[in-house]
Parts: sequence; C-alpha cells; structure tokens
Amino acid sequence: MKPIDVFKALSNDTRLHILGWLKEPEKHFPAQGAHIPKGVDFAGGVCVGDIQEKAGASQSTVSSYLNMMLKAGLLESYRYGQWTYYRRNEEFIRQFAEYIRTEI
Repeated sequence: MKPIDVFKALSNDTRLHILGWLKEPEKHFPAQGAHIPKGVDFAGGVCVGDIQEKAGASQSTVSSYLNMMLKAGLLESYRYGQWTYYRRNEEFIRQFAEYIRTEI
C-alpha cells in the first residue's frame, strides 16, 4: 500500500463523493447488475454510466477518477462486455483506516 496514492485519490471532492455514494449503492443508484452474467457475484457494483450521471462530469473525467481510485486500492472493478462496474474495496479501506489509526 502506498498511502500517498490513497490521499491523492481522496483529495478531490468528486472522488470523495463517489466513494461515499458507493458505500450505500442501493440508496444512491438505480438497480444494478443488468449486464453482469448469472453466477458472477459482484454485489454492490455500480455501472460507470450511473456514476458519471450522478457526478455530473464527463465520462472521461469520471473514468479517470475511477481508475485513480482503483489503482490506489479503494475500488474493485468488474468488466463484462462494454460495461464496467465498480464497488468499494472494503477490506482495503479497513486496512487503510487501521494504518491511519496506528501509524499516523
């Protein structure tokens, strides 16, 4: 884990909002998973288009934000065909919170 990458990812209001929205996807986004094949468990995953619409930013900007958060470890992704879904990486977030609690 590179803490500086996480702090950079969280240093933007929109990225911070996205992480917050993904904490309760059922509250912030319409039903998801229409394009995820049966048998694939990616509960809580939200399609990029829905995130982009809620964020009110361009598709390229939101994709860049999501990629940055993915590389930092904050998100997980699942791609099926032309659709990509994202959800929070809860285990990583828990570990990062512990790092902050014990190291900083």
